Amino acid sequence: MDNNLSQSFEISITRVFNAPRELVFKAWTELDHFAQWWGPKGVTLQIFKMDARSGGEFLGIQTSPDGNQVMWTKFAYQFAYQEVVEPERVAYIRSFSDEQGNTVRSPFSVSWPLEIMNSISLEDDEGKTVLKLKGCPVNALAEEQEAYRGMAPRLLQDLESIFNRLADYLAFLN
Repeated sequence: MDNNLSQSFEISITRVFNAPRELVFKAWTELDHFAQWWGPKGVTLQIFKMDARSGGEFLGIQTSPDGNQVMWTKFAYQFAYQEVVEPERVAYIRSFSDEQGNTVRSPFSVSWPLEIMNSISLEDDEGKTVLKLKGCPVNALAEEQEAYRGMAPRLLQDLESIFNRLADYLAFLN
């Protein structure tokens, strides 16, 4: 990560999936796969744009199980994935957005960073895939970095839930 990112607090998580690396990569980069598992348990995802390549864009809306909480999210920096290298790496900046893809403040905190850099690496391990995700705020003020640091345990818990859904989906495909 560049100097601007290395000054920020970073979370990281490693997970092993019982699926080949190529399939895990497709689950992250192909619309039909991604929509099946992304988000915490019970959350649905409707995708409006997904062009998972370097310079591509994503725009989707997540809806809570009760249907009351709707959250637009975009994986973009000026609507662009940072880097996509098949089948080993996906890097993107995630931010909240409106329906047009304009970056907006988080619906849960005015102190939340506008942009979060996420970097995913996929390594082959004898037919299984080791996924490593690192995330950190981008160009964040001190109070935004502190908000991110304070939410780290919750973020990791949410990622575990999301990765559990991915593991179940990959098991279904295998």
